[in-house]
Amino acid sequence: MLLRLFRLLSVLPLGWLQFLGGGIGLAVYTASPTYRRRLRANLAQAGYSPRRFALTAAVEAGRMVGEMPAVWFAHGMDAPVRHVQVSGREHVDAARAQGRGVLYLTPHLGCFEVSAQIAALWAPITVMYRPPRKAALRPLAEASRRRHNLSTAPASLAGVRQLLRVLRAGEAVGLLPDQAPASGEGVWADFFGRPAYTMTLPARLVQLSGARIIFASALRLPRGRGYALTLEPFDDPLDPDPQRAAAQINHALEAMIRRCPQQYLWGYNRYKRPPGAPEPPVAAADGAGAAE
Repeated sequence: MLLRLFRLLSVLPLGWLQFLGGGIGLAVYTASPTYRRRLRANLAQAGYSPRRFALTAAVEAGRMVGEMPAVWFAHGMDAPVRHVQVSGREHVDAARAQGRGVLYLTPHLGCFEVSAQIAALWAPITVMYRPPRKAALRPLAEASRRRHNLSTAPASLAGVRQLLRVLRAGEAVGLLPDQAPASGEGVWADFFGRPAYTMTLPARLVQLSGARIIFASALRLPRGRGYALTLEPFDDPLDPDPQRAAAQINHALEAMIRRCPQQYLWGYNRYKRPPGAPEPPVAAADGAGAAE
């Protein structure tokens, strides 16, 4: 039923869906004290005033949900991928010309689903996929990823091996680097001045395959006009120490997010401790004050 609803909604203009989603975002922010506290705390941790940014961030989070029917199921000239302004594709072409794989790192910023769809227009890409916990959402998530040149790999050891094979073959892989990994798959590294359990997988894949890291962010344009996808290479040598390498990547993510903090998913529980993970270290600058 949910899949049918999303297909029906996909015929609506993108701007309408984003408007409706923004309303849902505000409603969730108002109705859920837990979500509201987390969103405000994460904003403050990054130095932003919750009073100034919280409502805008909640609206943008709602727009991210509202636009999904179009992003996943719209076709033809109405498909959002037809309305994406791309900057930096030459970095992808250069890596492919060298026979290197491309590791796209796409944080929870803007419409991250669009980034993989655009990459799939150019060449095959495999994204790491963790099925939703709720069984009712699984058919929807699986149907949304059935498209040409787009494959998925499970969040498991077998999936990691699949990603490594893909990169060694000179193809592309997509990861959400600010997604909290399972215990044993990450290290504690500062993210906006507070330790966050951070995946070590990106650095391992690069070190084992020689792939080129390219950060991708697809920001929403006003009034449903589409997205601006920016592709930025990260060519600094990654430290062989997993914790320092994770900190390097987090630092680069912070710089991306600060360019458009309104569209980051501040309500995500980024600082959670996965079951079985070690205790986080004491933050050097815990509880950074919010900028007014």
